[in-house]
Amino acid sequence: MHSPLALVREPAEEAQLRSRLNEPFDALEHVVGVNLARLRAERQLSLDALARASGVSRAMLAQIESARSIPSIKVLCKIALALKVSVAAFLRRHAVNGIEHLPAERARRVISSNGRFSVRALYPDAEPASTEFHELRIAPLHTEKGAPRAPGTTINLVVSDGTLEVSLHDRRQLLATGDAIVFDADQPHTLRNPGDTEARAYQVTVNAETPPRWDIPLPHDGSRD
Repeated sequence: MHSPLALVREPAEEAQLRSRLNEPFDALEHVVGVNLARLRAERQLSLDALARASGVSRAMLAQIESARSIPSIKVLCKIALALKVSVAAFLRRHAVNGIEHLPAERARRVISSNGRFSVRALYPDAEPASTEFHELRIAPLHTEKGAPRAPGTTINLVVSDGTLEVSLHDRRQLLATGDAIVFDADQPHTLRNPGDTEARAYQVTVNAETPPRWDIPLPHDGSRD
């Protein structure tokens, strides 16, 4: 039977979350600046060289790196094009060394009320992500119902220990250790452990892209063409 999930956080994680929520807005300037400096250093580019490649002045680049100025989207796009990265690369919190260590003991865990199903996030989940990576643990003979996601969302699941039965509508697929499956996540689905030992799986969820909203000005008479 499907059981509701409860969020379980360690005390250290709670303190870290509160700290993030209380960060001043200008922390964004620091994140962008540190990321720019890191990306420029990785490519062994001087400020002058990046200025020539991007069309953004050396003075502006220096102000951004020192967190004295937050650039416009247009400026960030020019710099991103010169560095051959996405604009999102400037907003990553794991900026200093380009990595973020996620200790197992401080990981966010979501556990069902009966304790027979758990999910552990294996990616920095403080900010929205286009791709999610989770570890799943399912107790023997337990069935867990998956919530349908937005259309266009896909799930890639691989079993690392035990066996799992994935049900999609009236179709069932049994997965042994090492087997993988990819399916559209906008449909009802369930995961069942038919074995007598705990099953473990790793799941990558690729979220659907949200189309941009365009503000189309109306003619003065209030009608559309």
